[in-house]
Amino acid sequence: MATVHLRIGDLVWGKLGRYPPWPGKIVSPPKDLKKPRGKKCHFVKFFGTEDHAWIKVEQLKPYHAHKEEMIKINKGKRFQQAVDSVEDFLKKAKGKEQNVDSKGDSKGKKAPNKPLKILDEDDEDLSALRDPSEKDLTDSDPEPSTIERLGTGPGSGFKWESSPVKDDPHFHHFLLSQSEKPASSMEPISKRLKIIEEDTGSTSIQAADSTAINGSITPTDKRIGFLGLGLMGSGIVSNLLKMGHVVTVWNRTAEKCDLFIQEGARLGRTPAEVASICDITFSCVSDPKAARDLVLGPSGVLQGIRPGKCYIEMSTVDPETITELSQVITSRGGRFLEAPVAGSQQLSNDGMLVILAAGDRTVYEDCSSCFQAMGKTSFFLGEAGNAARMMLILNMVQGSFMATIAEGLTLAQATGQSQQTFLDILCQGQMASTFVDQKCQNILQGNFKPDYYLKHIQKDLRLAISMGDMANHPTPMAAAANEVYKRAKALDQSDNDISAVYRAYIH
Repeated sequence: MATVHLRIGDLVWGKLGRYPPWPGKIVSPPKDLKKPRGKKCHFVKFFGTEDHAWIKVEQLKPYHAHKEEMIKINKGKRFQQAVDSVEDFLKKAKGKEQNVDSKGDSKGKKAPNKPLKILDEDDEDLSALRDPSEKDLTDSDPEPSTIERLGTGPGSGFKWESSPVKDDPHFHHFLLSQSEKPASSMEPISKRLKIIEEDTGSTSIQAADSTAINGSITPTDKRIGFLGLGLMGSGIVSNLLKMGHVVTVWNRTAEKCDLFIQEGARLGRTPAEVASICDITFSCVSDPKAARDLVLGPSGVLQGIRPGKCYIEMSTVDPETITELSQVITSRGGRFLEAPVAGSQQLSNDGMLVILAAGDRTVYEDCSSCFQAMGKTSFFLGEAGNAARMMLILNMVQGSFMATIAEGLTLAQATGQSQQTFLDILCQGQMASTFVDQKCQNILQGNFKPDYYLKHIQKDLRLAISMGDMANHPTPMAAAANEVYKRAKALDQSDNDISAVYRAYIH
């Protein structure tokens, strides 16, 4: 196959990670934006967004030569809008070229050789297509991103044999936007986030935008450790590495570390070793027992804790476990934060988790770039234990809701109604959501590949019910849902997705 030579101004299809090819234009990068090391790449402005990224040459194809091919395999609404933007761009450029030709060279100036390179600032509806290098960077204008790793890291090669892709509501979050000054990512997180005082006295800090979305992450220079590479942990570590963090990993099953070593992570032999050589150590494991064993067991984290070392518990556990871990870590002079995450394997992979943090607020601020890499939003909820409580409540609601949806689907079938029609109606009403659509479609297709383990949601329901008992608060809905999940576990559905609760109703 002949090599295609691309240059600044060319329209291209750019492939970023697992997402569909997207129309863009090769532009000049800002002077302060360094080119990634390694393979040759171009700086691309993507149409229909305010996003830019360094894309490897082998991940680029000429726009016109492959337009029909790409349109056939990608049918999403946002994709079509991007293609329409390209066509508008071409029409504008052609109009300007004809305009220049009709006026002639009245001032002795030649028509530009690259009519597609620049758009005038007064062009209607095309402000989103201007290149970052073609506008003055004043105090009121956002500076370009300092991130250049996304889309150019190890393992980012791809094949162009794509399957049809639905409109992905998360796609635009995985390009590098130019919407925030890089200097801001070095400010304390509390200065850049919205702070809300609640009646409980705890403070909730909500990120206006994750900089994993807006592309202005400056990775911390602190050494990061990560323990636990399960469904959630794997996606988190991958995003930390993509955003330039130095990460040392450990997993009980050592083979799971291999992929991340290939991507640039370092290997820790024991939890104690990881905690001792890293400034900040995260853990994300299955349940309270695993969380305790990781810290208190042989060669556990506690043995590696020294004054100033930070430990962040991301597992969904009960408040009592968090209190115990906080006490033992701080007793050694360490700093403790809990930070369970709301989401799924897919959201973890996409860097779209919601982080609920509580404990040492200075640790929360030190972890700013980490949380921005792994999630879209983070909340600081006050003293240690509050995040565990909130997380259990959220998962209690999600688990109960999933059981109710499964009950509705099976009742529809039992009464002679179409399950697909039930889903179609549901998705047109007030309860419409990506969660409902995906879970129901998976049920109808018999696809129960885990995005969030059924055994874990049952564990969360159990812990939430126990928490309700301690607060003398009734949880009858959660208790009923818990029984259904227990039946699903008895039917050997523990390691399937939470949607496999459906099988509890049909056996």
